[in-house]
Amino acid sequence: MSIPLDKKVPMLNDFHTYLYQDEWCFTESQEKDRQVLEDFPTISLEFRNLAQEYRDVISDICHRMGVGMAEFLEKKVGSMKEWDQYCHYVAGLVGIGLSQLFSASQLEDPEVGRDTELANSMGLFLQKTNIIRDYLEDTQDGRVFWPREAWSQFAGRLEDFAQPEKLESALSCLNLLVTDALRHVPDVIAYLSRLRNQSVFNFCAIPQVMAIATLSTCYNNPMVFQGVVKIRKGQAVTLMMEATNMTAVQTIITQYSQEILQKVSVSDPSRDKTLHILAVIQEKSALSQSSLASRTHHRSPMYLSAAMLLAALSWQYLSASATQVQGTGDMQGQ
Repeated sequence: MSIPLDKKVPMLNDFHTYLYQDEWCFTESQEKDRQVLEDFPTISLEFRNLAQEYRDVISDICHRMGVGMAEFLEKKVGSMKEWDQYCHYVAGLVGIGLSQLFSASQLEDPEVGRDTELANSMGLFLQKTNIIRDYLEDTQDGRVFWPREAWSQFAGRLEDFAQPEKLESALSCLNLLVTDALRHVPDVIAYLSRLRNQSVFNFCAIPQVMAIATLSTCYNNPMVFQGVVKIRKGQAVTLMMEATNMTAVQTIITQYSQEILQKVSVSDPSRDKTLHILAVIQEKSALSQSSLASRTHHRSPMYLSAAMLLAALSWQYLSASATQVQGTGDMQGQ
């Protein structure tokens, strides 16, 4: 962590105000994303060129994200409820903000922007997938994002899961967290089913199908604790090309849900919950396919493209600024 807390916390709390300051930048970071901070006047200038309704959404979301990230800089993710809260701050709010931009641009119905619960689930599903997949990298760098309520059921220290003799316990915890992430999939299906604009649909659907493919790869997979787990490049390309309509997305979700189902062990502690959520996903997929509506096929206006870019850049900055680095004592739950 190259930015000390006494500087980072005020920056996070005040970040939304920097969008309106012509010259604000920060040159003291050593993180890999420091260019966002150093070139921030360029970003804030483009932000100020947006229509007021877009500026209001982006500024509000950045404010709420910054305050939430500052909160978790000084505490660990303990309960499953806190895991949801942390993921809301760093990703759920992105989903909410983008949904409000889709509606403000009139590319999507007002309902898309108003239903913050579904939009939040879109972000939580992606963030939880990343946290689950990145176990080894995060623990090696001293970062703790797996909730203590989950891992403490199976080990005294989170990093113990990387030890070969702890594999059974590690997989039990992994499967518990994958199951928790899967509970957002019905909301993902409901959200995507509402979209009418083709560009917006592609923008939203592709990360979601990548996520469920990643979860399928991670489920009950010892490699999560030994190295990098990724879906194959060819698999990723296929998903990007296919996830352009709701029928295809439903087929993809069903495929990977069935893959996970085939891996569920009789002895897994989360077995019943896993089987239940997979059954719900299958049911929601079938219901969604029976009520599909058409979407328009046209490009997003430049205004919306710029707004989404700014939102993404702001999220990148906040994520870099709020990286949670904790020492070995924290990881041991001391």
